[in-house]
Order: sequence, then C-alpha cells, then structure tokens
Amino acid sequence: MATTPAASFANSLLSLNSHRPNPNASSIPKPNTLSIQFDKKKNQQQQQHQRHARFTTFCSLDAEPKDPIEDKPIELRYQAFPTVMDINQIRDILPHRFPFLLVDRVIEYNPGVSAVAIKNVTINDNFFPGHFPDRPIMPGVLMVEAMAQVGGLVMLQPEVGGSRENFFFAGIDKVRFRKPVIAGDTLVMRMTLVKLQKRFGIAKMEGKAYVGGEVVCEETLNLSYDSITTYCFGYSLIVDN
Repeated sequence: MATTPAASFANSLLSLNSHRPNPNASSIPKPNTLSIQFDKKKNQQQQQHQRHARFTTFCSLDAEPKDPIEDKPIELRYQAFPTVMDINQIRDILPHRFPFLLVDRVIEYNPGVSAVAIKNVTINDNFFPGHFPDRPIMPGVLMVEAMAQVGGLVMLQPEVGGSRENFFFAGIDKVRFRKPVIAGDTLVMRMTLVKLQKRFGIAKMEGKAYVGGEVVCEETLNLSYDSITTYCFGYSLIVDN
C-alpha cells in the first residue's frame, strides 16, 4: 500500500518528537547509590582525622616540659657571686677605709694578671645625699677610683711587685662613661695588667665596669708604688718606653 505525502510528513514529525527530551523530566542525572555511600564514608574519615589531629595537638602542648628555673620562686633562681676575697681580706691588702673603700668582694683573681671585683651601690653610700638629692647617681670619678682599687689588689700582690702599703695614680687615659650607675646597682669591675715597669714601680692597666652585663665605664690607668716617681719623673716616659 503506497504512503501518501501527508502520511509521510506525519510520521517524520512523530519520529522527531520521540527524540526530544521531556521538559517535565529532570535534566540532572540521578546519582549512583554506591557513589553516595563512598562519599559519606570518605567524609566521615576526614572528620575523624581532623578530630584526632586536634586532640594530638592539644596533648603535645599539654605534655611540653616546663622550664624548672621558671617554676622556682624568683628569690631562688639566681646564685650569688662567688667569693675569692671577702671584705676582711680586701682590708688586709688595700689601705683604704670608710668612706673611701669602694670594693666589697673579689669574685675572680688571676695572680699577676687580672682581678674582678664588685661594688654594691646602695642609697646609704655617703655621696648620694649630694649627688644628687633628687636623682642618686654614682659619681664618675668614684667609679674610676673603685676600678683603681681593684687594680691595686693586683699591684699589691707578691706576683707583681710585692706587698706594699700604698699605691698612687700616675695617669688616667681614655675614660668613657657609657651609662649612669644608680642606687641598687651592682658594679662589676675587671682590671687587667697590660704592662709593668718593675724598676720604677709603675703598672699600666686596662679596666671595664659593668652593670647587668652592660659596660658603664672603661678606662686605661697607670698606677705607681712611689709618689716621687709619679710626680717627678713623669709616668708617660716610664710606661710608654
């Protein structure tokens, strides 16, 4: 039976409509059930891992060892300076007495080489009422004097020139004051013998003074056993030659 043109055109339209998507149907494909289960399991594992990581971090901070020094009360944390010479031994060597003995303790001594000593600066020192009443500062000249007395502890020992009764300033060079020293500070002074002229009894020494590990004063001193040698012959000709 022959097909008419009208019937052929109708069949073509039906064929096209059968291949068009249904507008009422959802365009998003339905997810696979196995894929949903796998994603849920993966999310659960990630959440467990994050909780475990947070717990581990907390435990590591909690278990960190504490510094035993910080656990101690502050009055037990710091040790006192050692004592190589106490004040009585210092008085046996130096001729100075109150109010001009400015060395309280020797904490290191290398015979014929150097000495390290301390001066505890207190508000009861007799120079503070006048220097200054409203701002107690240790005079720079007294720092120089205190360092010279430490140098005298080296000079007056048998390893250098033998025990003698007195020593004198022969010169002061390159003095620098870096910071003020106030009441409550501990002045730590190191004096080192640089050169010694035994014939004339003159020693050249270098020194530095510290407070809290910072330099507050530095200088070069020339000390002499004999005041006549110091003032008559001239220390610069003796020490520098």
